[in-house]
Amino acid sequence: MSINYPIKFEPILKEKIWGGKKLAKLLNKKSDKNNIGESWEISGVYRNVSIVANGALRGEPLENLIVIYRDALVGKKVFKEFSYEFPLLIKFIDAKEALSIQLHPSDELARERHNSFGKTEMWYVMQADKDSNLIVGFKNDTSTDQYLEHLHNKSLLEILNVDVVTEGDVYFIPTGRVHAIGAGVLLAEIQQTSDITYRIYDWDRKDDRGHYRELHTTNALTAIDYKTQKSYKTEYKNKLNKISNIVDCQYFTTNIISIDKKIKIDHSDKDSFVIYMCVDGKVEFHYDKDKIETLTKGETLLIPAILKKFNILPENSSKLLEVYIK
Repeated sequence: MSINYPIKFEPILKEKIWGGKKLAKLLNKKSDKNNIGESWEISGVYRNVSIVANGALRGEPLENLIVIYRDALVGKKVFKEFSYEFPLLIKFIDAKEALSIQLHPSDELARERHNSFGKTEMWYVMQADKDSNLIVGFKNDTSTDQYLEHLHNKSLLEILNVDVVTEGDVYFIPTGRVHAIGAGVLLAEIQQTSDITYRIYDWDRKDDRGHYRELHTTNALTAIDYKTQKSYKTEYKNKLNKISNIVDCQYFTTNIISIDKKIKIDHSDKDSFVIYMCVDGKVEFHYDKDKIETLTKGETLLIPAILKKFNILPENSSKLLEVYIK
């Protein structure tokens, strides 16, 4: 069977204590639950492996595709580095309530403690209720003792940076950076394949069984980056009908494409799969002469490394995130 086409996957929906209804209402995810917090769009995480939803490979798990097609799917360099592990985890997240204040360990710590990759990630805000915010980093350089004092006094917000956000805002979250998604924010998240999170404060809330969720105070202490930044928000230019870079790191490159007319795509210079997340509007991917795959807001597809050239035609003004590994 050919892998030379844009591949969609079945979303893996995750109920969360902080989740809401926006993934169903705004992104058309099929669920009647009231607390869907995450839609895992493309995942190679153990026991959460994505299943192909379209074309000749429909029903096949992502892990099987990598075994069978190897570098034709992910690229020669990517396969050489990651072997049969898919290196990225792609999500949409709806925070009806604030997520826990947390951070992720570096590759070194994650490998040593959990036999896992670390988790560098980024957020693209798709929608935010009035005055909704993100917690990202510290207001000022902070010592371990200062941090512990505020943690134990439940006054962490006094030393953390809080930004009110709106649609189109981008935040890059390297490992060690304390962060939390605030109530009322819907966003796209791109991250290393890892499910390792150190939760440091959870607003003293209980789950539906009356239990507090586990905190990871000890592990977090040596994983936190206590340094401050002048600004945590990523500034970028968004040029119409052009590919504009927003994040470029060793783990992934993310571009934004705002379009209102046909654009030609040529990935001949890349040795990687390419992922497209539709964050607004609706587009068509025209490939292999007369074949078409549509992508609407809230949908994601994977372009195999072997598929280099195609056209993207918007039905109306649309925005895509384009993600690959250099």
